[in-house]
Formats: sequence, C-alpha cells, structure tokens
Amino acid sequence: MRKERFQDWKYPEIVERKLHPKYHFLVHNKEKLKLGEKTDLGAFTYINAKNGVIIEKNVQIGSHCSIYSISTIDNKEGKIIIKENAKIGTHSTIMPNVTIGKNAIIGAYSFVNKDIPDYAIAYGIPVKIIRKIDK
Repeated sequence: MRKERFQDWKYPEIVERKLHPKYHFLVHNKEKLKLGEKTDLGAFTYINAKNGVIIEKNVQIGSHCSIYSISTIDNKEGKIIIKENAKIGTHSTIMPNVTIGKNAIIGAYSFVNKDIPDYAIAYGIPVKIIRKIDK
C-alpha cells in the first residue's frame, strides 16, 4: 500500500517577513494568504499577499517561485487564486490578478501573467497554454 504524500501534513507556522525555519519560504501580508491543506510550498518561494492569495488544497509550488498580488514595476494588483491540485514548476513567477485552474500544470521558469484554465499545461515567458489534460 502506497503511503499518502502528506499523511502527516500540518499547517505551517507563518511569521510575517521571516524565512520559514524548515521550508524556507517567505510571506508578506500573511493575513491575506489562505493556504489549503496538504499544500507544498517550495524552498525559497516568495509570496506577497497584499491583495489576497488563495492557494487551495493539494497544490504543489516548486522552489524559488514568486507570487505577487501587487507589482510596483507596472502598478498592477489583484488577487491570485491557485486552484486545487495545481502544480507550479520551479522558478516560476505569478503576477497579480491571475487564476490558475484546477489540476493545471505550469512548467518551470514560466512567467504567468494571465489566467490558466482547469486541466491545462502551460509554460513559457510569457506563459502559453500548450494543451489540455485528459480528465
């Protein structure tokens, strides 16, 4: 019998603007972050949740990702939603006002500046939807 990946998962203690001591991710505006159960935030991932970030259950986010609900470069801002069971590849950047669909896969090193539908594979700079995943 295969052991469930996050059988002993516990909600991580998040301290504002401090690197997590075990998983090494960093969150600004933690009160606006909603983190679903059995999520996996990769090492050295940064989340700025000023305008709200919702990460639903069973989401995997690779290391060194950046999730920005506000961008001071182009003055964009808005909530980010990453739906259930989505997977975000290492070193990807998610910009404000983006929703990533249920079971979607974002390839490594992608720049996500638009919504990605459920069951889609997308990657690139900027991100492009490559194909749909069979349900």
